[in-house]
Amino acid sequence: MKISREWLQRFFNDPLPESAALAEALTFHAFEIESIENDILDVKVTPNRGHDALSHRGIAKEIAAILNLPIKADPLRQPVSLEPKTDALKIEIVEPALCRRYTACLIRNVNVGPSPDWLRVALESIGQRSINNVVDATNFVLFDLGQPLHAFDAGQITFSEQHRIRVRKAKGGETMLALDDKEYAFADSMLLITDAANDSAIGIAGVKGGKPAGITESTKDIIIESANFDPISVRKTAAALKLRTDASARFEQGISQELAAYGMHAAAGVILQLAGGEVIGYADEYPVAPEKKTVAATVPKINQILGTTLTSNDIADAFTRLDLAHSQTGESYEVHPPFERLDITIAEDLAEEAGRIAGYDKVPAVELAPLPQPPAMNPSFYRTERVREWLLNEGFSEIFTSVFSDEGERAVLNKVDSVKPYLRPTLFAGLREALDKNVRNKELLGLSQVRLFEIGTVWRAGEEKIMLGLAVESVKKAKSASEYLQALAESLGESAASAPGEVIEIGIDELTAKIAVSETYDALPASTAERYKPFSRYPFIVRDIALWVPASTAEDDVRGIIVSHAGELLVRIDLFDRFEKEGRISYAFRLVFQSPDRTLFDGDANERMESVANALKEKGFEIR
Repeated sequence: MKISREWLQRFFNDPLPESAALAEALTFHAFEIESIENDILDVKVTPNRGHDALSHRGIAKEIAAILNLPIKADPLRQPVSLEPKTDALKIEIVEPALCRRYTACLIRNVNVGPSPDWLRVALESIGQRSINNVVDATNFVLFDLGQPLHAFDAGQITFSEQHRIRVRKAKGGETMLALDDKEYAFADSMLLITDAANDSAIGIAGVKGGKPAGITESTKDIIIESANFDPISVRKTAAALKLRTDASARFEQGISQELAAYGMHAAAGVILQLAGGEVIGYADEYPVAPEKKTVAATVPKINQILGTTLTSNDIADAFTRLDLAHSQTGESYEVHPPFERLDITIAEDLAEEAGRIAGYDKVPAVELAPLPQPPAMNPSFYRTERVREWLLNEGFSEIFTSVFSDEGERAVLNKVDSVKPYLRPTLFAGLREALDKNVRNKELLGLSQVRLFEIGTVWRAGEEKIMLGLAVESVKKAKSASEYLQALAESLGESAASAPGEVIEIGIDELTAKIAVSETYDALPASTAERYKPFSRYPFIVRDIALWVPASTAEDDVRGIIVSHAGELLVRIDLFDRFEKEGRISYAFRLVFQSPDRTLFDGDANERMESVANALKEKGFEIR
């Protein structure tokens, strides 16, 4: 989430440190910082803190606690009242389990127009587009306090003695034109905001408003929505419609029902300030208010969890700085988390809060206690490791291909894409594709033969099996895939039938049935595998050079001259031919040129080969 330092300053009287210092404080005590640019911090709020920290107010509270800076009037600690009530608004919640609270405010005679500079600049600084003063006001409160809001054009909602808004599930096949000018079709599990008088949709609950009741320059009367929707319902709706918004991102995390009133009060205030108008009144449908909770912990319990020696004063200070109301009896605490801190429910949560504010540097490094006995060997793991190490020692490279396939027996319920909707029945397709790709790059890899293997799961004949697949390039006078498989089976005390083709597979259980499994992991041989290193995605160019040198000239001396004059684009050099004749030696080298950031032209390679040839001629060598 993008956070503006200038916006944060609104919450403090004392000047804040520079952005880099704020980033460091947050990183070591709360959240990672993705980037800092022009005093805008991209904060990576963790999922457990999505309830309260996806806002400038939430980050300001963190900074206040971490740096022990006093925060000025906290908007969520001031009393708010949704008064006066009005009979001109009526809210009907048909699905109270999915809509936990719905507040609305009717304001008449507003003047919709451009936003003032302070509001426009604030929103644009965090990547938001200014629309008009009413819509911008609701967006400002969203990013300020974390409560999503929406403004409807009351003139577009039926009025017969009162405006009636109904929150209900969609009817199968029902559609609505949204504010993004796209029409969405709804499943009957999705929650909608509707004009109760004609039962038409005017908004997708927690996700996006509808075009028919959108705010325009001609709007005079508005209805503000500040509600609380079930996070699972919002997430499923947003995912199904492929319509994730700033509002849905917050509702998905789950936010307190109490926040709705604070968001409503703040939004109404900003709109009156910017667009004028008169508040006719509020409606507040609140089926079931949550119970206030108390979480208990003791000093010994907190230190046991953290492995620290925090004192009672350290813990009390952390709770006070975090605005966690608490009472203390000896070394025992009863904490009353504020309504927005839905993440604090057990003693371990209190330990985390105390630990991060005190500083994780207070946690000593302690070795783990030794296990009472070595862990038992997993038979499947041991067998696959034996197979893996044999193949690696034979020059094979292990690959991992997608488990999704164009065809198969088992269709995937939640498809990754529409192209591969099945679980793979064999390893053949992935291995074939990988073999073809690597054969095209064998010069770059410095291979005379490409040899690949995969150990993976397949689904066929109603079963789920682990298979070994081999993919070996057909090269004259080199072993085939079948010959490697037979040699592997022999090393394991088994036999394998001959199989044609470059790609073959066999069940791991079938191949390793006679292996005696070791009791402990210490028996496994040390891995000989090389670490994977990606190569450039740009095409490479191959050039060969052959030369005569005196019999006393070593290969390394010639190689050194070539490398020093070939330049930084040389990524590989291999000797592929050597013979002696009449007191001289002929060396033939293959050079591979490639750039990490662009496609090379013939001229790039030719220029470097000319430099190499001139250097070799200066040494008296004869280019063949």
